[in-house]
Amino acid sequence: MPSSSTAWPTGSPYLALGPHVGIREITHEDGTEFTAAARASTGHHQPWLFPPLTAETYTDYARRLIDDPARIGFLVYERLGGRDGDASRGTSASDPMPDRLAGFLNINNIVHGAFCCGALGYGAFAHAVGRGLLSEALDLVVRHAFGPLHLHRLEANIQPANHASLALVRRTGFRHEGFSPAFLHVDGAWRDHERWALTSEMIAPRSNSRAED
Repeated sequence: MPSSSTAWPTGSPYLALGPHVGIREITHEDGTEFTAAARASTGHHQPWLFPPLTAETYTDYARRLIDDPARIGFLVYERLGGRDGDASRGTSASDPMPDRLAGFLNINNIVHGAFCCGALGYGAFAHAVGRGLLSEALDLVVRHAFGPLHLHRLEANIQPANHASLALVRRTGFRHEGFSPAFLHVDGAWRDHERWALTSEMIAPRSNSRAED
């Protein structure tokens, strides 16, 4: 996993930065931008993923991510406005081009105590598919989860035919742990899923090895 995070000045909307993306927490005010991107991406998302497409469904979606302490939601922005860009308005002194919403990553079912685990959900919007932006953002979220959130383990449960999602977690260093028949109810039926996981110990040796290169 590339060590791509960069410090950001106080007052920035971003929690963490990579070379091409920034991540920040989702807000209630993001509904118009989010649902427009989701509607433009249904051909890419379905039948694997069904993010909110309307103001009403977004309100409920955001409320769960914001109000439930066992969940947290992040938006991924492609950084088009330069280093001083704004995550939602996206302007900079040198380049007025706005940063563009590229995807989302959520950590659900967060449990602390002896488990310290969360379950990942994620998706790229259509214009960002195949460009490595979500992969870069997942690296940032992993580091945030194992750092400020004090988690030890992240899980991703993925349908076997969702090859793009499987490739994403493989690139990030997740290991395959098992197969769960009829695991989640998706698109009208109980679907089988593969279980993938990453722990904090798994990324430390890779980071040290890069530092020695």
